Amino acid sequence: MTATPAAVQRTYLTLTLLTTFSASFIWGVNTLFLLDAGLDNAQAFAANAFFSAGQVLFEVPTGVVADTRGRRFSFLLGAATLLLATLLYLYMWETHAPFIGWALASVLLGLGFTFFSGATEAWLVDALTATGFTGNLESVFGRATSVGGFAMLVGSVTGGVIAQVTNLGVPYLLRAAFLGLTLVVAFRFMHDIGFTPDRGASPVKAVRTVWNGAIDGGLRNPPVRWLMLAAPFTTGVGFYVFYAIQPYLLQLYGDPNAYSVAGLAAALFAGASMFGGLRTTALLLGLLADIVILALIGVSASFVFVIGILIVSSILSSIERPLRQSFINGIIPSAQRATVLSFDSLMGSTGGVVIQPVLGRAADIYGYGASYVIAAGIEALAVPFVLLARRERASSDPIVVAARAEA
Repeated sequence: MTATPAAVQRTYLTLTLLTTFSASFIWGVNTLFLLDAGLDNAQAFAANAFFSAGQVLFEVPTGVVADTRGRRFSFLLGAATLLLATLLYLYMWETHAPFIGWALASVLLGLGFTFFSGATEAWLVDALTATGFTGNLESVFGRATSVGGFAMLVGSVTGGVIAQVTNLGVPYLLRAAFLGLTLVVAFRFMHDIGFTPDRGASPVKAVRTVWNGAIDGGLRNPPVRWLMLAAPFTTGVGFYVFYAIQPYLLQLYGDPNAYSVAGLAAALFAGASMFGGLRTTALLLGLLADIVILALIGVSASFVFVIGILIVSSILSSIERPLRQSFINGIIPSAQRATVLSFDSLMGSTGGVVIQPVLGRAADIYGYGASYVIAAGIEALAVPFVLLARRERASSDPIVVAARAEA
């Protein structure tokens, strides 16, 4: 493959398409899958919390893998790990395995995703820099959001419909098959460009060096630090909101076996992302609007209203995502880029470890509606940190740069 900015972007967008498509087969039915396996709400979201715990445990070590063994190696290892964990999930569903099995498999899933987090974005940014890219990173991330939205739209609808006409296990088989295809494509087209991994470094020294780099480029970097500290509240709530909407919509719809409706909910997130990723807006306004939306979902008893408000929420989320990515990537060093991004993901996953089982228990006691109102209150705790990040007036903040240019 010729190392040009266009070729790098094609590879990145293709991998985004395949990874999102394979993952999204189960996104519309995952909570229903866990409940069908014999878990209650608290256990289902505790299993998701173990997924987040796996991300917390392995974010930095896998970031070291990406920085010392290569972004490509990390990506391939992640796809292989997710393939194995997906097949394990399917086996435990068929055998109605005890909760400890779900906990361990969820940690393995978390491990798989940590090989992706940070490494893929770091590969893109380094490769674009090395090939002389002069465009706007935010536009690339925006296109990736649109491509991911399309993949999620098709995958989640397909998974929901297939689960409806067959059973809840078939979408997991499809996910495993497409993860295998992702492995083949990444092996062929993804090569480290603009970055030379330090394969001679000892593991202990590498962990220490990269950890220090993550702290210096992350928590000691004020604009990045504030967004990292907001992440546990926004990401932790986001995990719960996405997966709890599946059984909640079926409850509002009046048919607990309408799996295609659950797939539709995930598709609404996806369809809105296809358009929302094409423009930007302030993170703070998006956060405030999302808090209001969560409260509205919680107090509503209308299926149609909740579907409509989900579309608005999805558009806001897809607008915020590329803005946040370009903001952070613009002010962190290349050598530790993968680990700083992994550390950022770790902060969000930490919130998921605590918040998901708490809100799952709230759903068991008070109902799904009340749990969404509580989620809105938790997410509001992120507002002060976003305000502090905005106050730093970082050079990568596109809103600040535009304002200075006009001045």
